[in-house]
Formats: sequence, structure tokens, C-alpha cells
Amino acid sequence: MVGPVERCTADHDVTAERDVIDGVEESCDDGSMTAASPSTECIFCRIVAAAEPAHIVYESAATVAFLDRRPLFHGHTLVVTRRHMVTLGELPDELLDPFWRDVRHIARVMPDAFGAQGTFVANNNVVSQSVAHLHVHVVPRMKGDGLRGFFWPRTTYADGEADAVASRLASALARETR
Repeated sequence: MVGPVERCTADHDVTAERDVIDGVEESCDDGSMTAASPSTECIFCRIVAAAEPAHIVYESAATVAFLDRRPLFHGHTLVVTRRHMVTLGELPDELLDPFWRDVRHIARVMPDAFGAQGTFVANNNVVSQSVAHLHVHVVPRMKGDGLRGFFWPRTTYADGEADAVASRLASALARETR
């Protein structure tokens, strides 16, 4: 079962993507942090490094996707870059395709996984970005679900509920090919 710190074991080939990602320099000559450097202060970097618990639902060479801890609806997933960067404008060209392909994959599979009618996909750049690490929200949606405008109430998971929701989505993602 996928749960805190456990990793998806979906069978997918990420060798070509990993070559591109591993070949990018991650720090300046003076050792200061760059957009690509992981940050021990960044909770998403710690999740990517498995140093922080999260309900991981999908992984590739470019991204890690996990349940939002304060979801709009159950299944609300965050897709983050493995490399630390803050905004979409910092996403290098070589990661553009793998990043958005993974977002699309999750958005395509999510409705069937949760019996939803569609998804809401969003990215904040700086304003309203609660974690300074590039991430995209993928949220299951139903007509009449109560989301209006940009004032959305957040909810929580009951004990053990996030494990079941993460497992359900991870299973659906593992079954469906990109």
C-alpha cells in the first residue's frame, strides 16, 4: 500500500528522462543555492528525498506526486519537480515535457479513480504559493461540488483515510499507461 514515505512501484521506464535530469548542474561555483538545488528548508524537497512523510501516488524521473495535506477534496494531488525551483518560469526546457506529461497523466486518470466528472489543474507563481517549490494542484471535480471562484474551504483526512485514498489513486495510475 502507498502511504507515508512509501514509494510507488509502478512499472514505467524513466531512463531517458533521468539522463536529462541528472546531467544538470545543481549549484553555483561558490556553493550557494540555485533554482535546481534541493533545500533542507523546503518541505517538498524533503518529501522528494523521503525525509518527510507524504502519501506518494506517483513518481517519475522528473516529478513526485502526493496527496495535499489539506485537500480541497479527497484525492487533491500535488505534482512537484524533483529539482528545487520556485516558479514555472524557472522550469528548464528539458523538464517542460516530462513535468507536464506527468501532470496530464494524473489529470487523465483521476476522474475514473474517484468517480469524478473532471479535474481542476492549477499552478500559483509566488502569489498564493504557500510552498516556494514549483508544484501543480490536480483536484478531482464534480458538478455542484461547491467550488466557486478562488475562495475554497480546505478539509482534512480522518485517520487512515489518506492511506486508502493514496492507494486508490496510485493503483489507478499504475494501471493506466501514459
